[in-house]
Amino acid sequence: MTWRTTVLTIFPEMLPGPLAYSLAGRALRAGLWRLETVDIRDFARDKHRSVDDAPFGGGPGMVMRPDVLDAAIAGADGVEPVILLSPRGEPLNQRRGSTLAAGPGVTLICGRFGGIDERVLEARGITELSLGDFVLSGGEPAAIALIDACVRLLPGVVGRAEALAEESFAKGLLEYPQYTRPQLWQGRAVPEVLVSGDHRRVREWRRSAAERLTRERRPDLWERYLARHRAGEKDREVEG
Repeated sequence: MTWRTTVLTIFPEMLPGPLAYSLAGRALRAGLWRLETVDIRDFARDKHRSVDDAPFGGGPGMVMRPDVLDAAIAGADGVEPVILLSPRGEPLNQRRGSTLAAGPGVTLICGRFGGIDERVLEARGITELSLGDFVLSGGEPAAIALIDACVRLLPGVVGRAEALAEESFAKGLLEYPQYTRPQLWQGRAVPEVLVSGDHRRVREWRRSAAERLTRERRPDLWERYLARHRAGEKDREVEG
């Protein structure tokens, strides 16, 4: 089954955008995944194709109407889950991306204006996901990022699938530093162990470097990594 993504937006011309290039673009042309865009304005009910209105209770900005968005979701006939890209959503991480990539696809809602009427989110059981603690002008860039994170995990997209296992977050750690030719550049040499030919030492160096980077740059990840290892050790003690 081809992995399928349906994107609901008021700017369908923004897609596929970067997804038309590199790995995602080649996979799209090869039929490994499918992209559909739905213009939310096509489901508006007035001659101005209005999709938003002023918020009840006052305040700045406009709010996307529940009736228009609900009609767009129904008319899109996309696969589940239905996801709204939102700064108040749960963080999108590698594990979530892997789960989504293993399914039939996703239906993504790109918000605009000051938000979306809460009632359509509740009625549809829509999941909210966030790229991080920042706000974008609209959900389209976030949708592109989510799609790219999923597509590269699909079978046949990355040439050497085993390379995915070495990337950041794959094992709960940030990726180790990488080096290539020239071996000496601006007085900086490649670590000796990487040119030693000793594969065991290379693996040990990479693991140590990944742990150091994670400990220094992402203490939150490091604590989770240690917790998992402690839990694994307790399990082994019980089995023993």
